[in-house]
Amino acid sequence: MFVKTYNQSGEETGKTLLPKAIFEVKVNSDLLHQVVRSQMANQRQGTAHTKTRSEVRGGGKKPWRQKGTGRARHASIRSPLWRGGGIIFGPTKDKIYKQKINRKMARKALLMTLSGKAEEQELVVLDDLKMEEAKTKEMAKMIQRLRSKVASLKKGSLLFILPEKDEKVIRAIHNLSDVETIEARNINALKILSFKNLIMTKETISAFKKLFSQKNEVVENE
Repeated sequence: MFVKTYNQSGEETGKTLLPKAIFEVKVNSDLLHQVVRSQMANQRQGTAHTKTRSEVRGGGKKPWRQKGTGRARHASIRSPLWRGGGIIFGPTKDKIYKQKINRKMARKALLMTLSGKAEEQELVVLDDLKMEEAKTKEMAKMIQRLRSKVASLKKGSLLFILPEKDEKVIRAIHNLSDVETIEARNINALKILSFKNLIMTKETISAFKKLFSQKNEVVENE
């Protein structure tokens, strides 16, 4: 699959061949749903916690005697029936939300999302991405130029996939809304689906080929 290639000014400079083994993978919706669901669950902190009657403070003394008052019998004000008492079946910090997913499944889902973005023309390839200084203002101008000249970038959030860590680019993008950066080695299906458009460089594509070849993935040569 060939896609148009642009420079940082938004001008078309040619075309880039996307590896078929990475960007032309058939989508299995069931597998993709299972992987994304597990990745969302694994991000949960699990800090929500309610106290049971044994954890609530107080209630050591019986509120009134058992018989002779005409009122219902109660043993403790920390009963779940009382306001301020314990909670029945509430969330606890002991619950584990993590779900195990095999590496091959996660990798397959990642390739599916990359292929889907390429097929929907929501992937833009740049010749290069360099910043002389880590200035948000300059990065905002560059993104504005790209949006004005590249039809698929006119609307929606942007995810810059970097071949490796670039402090200047990361700092320049950090304060922009709906724009984030991530290294190619850290990408996953959930992250890709969280953004409308992907922007990557030719080096990023090479990084993907190297990454998946190291993981025994067969990547076709250009």
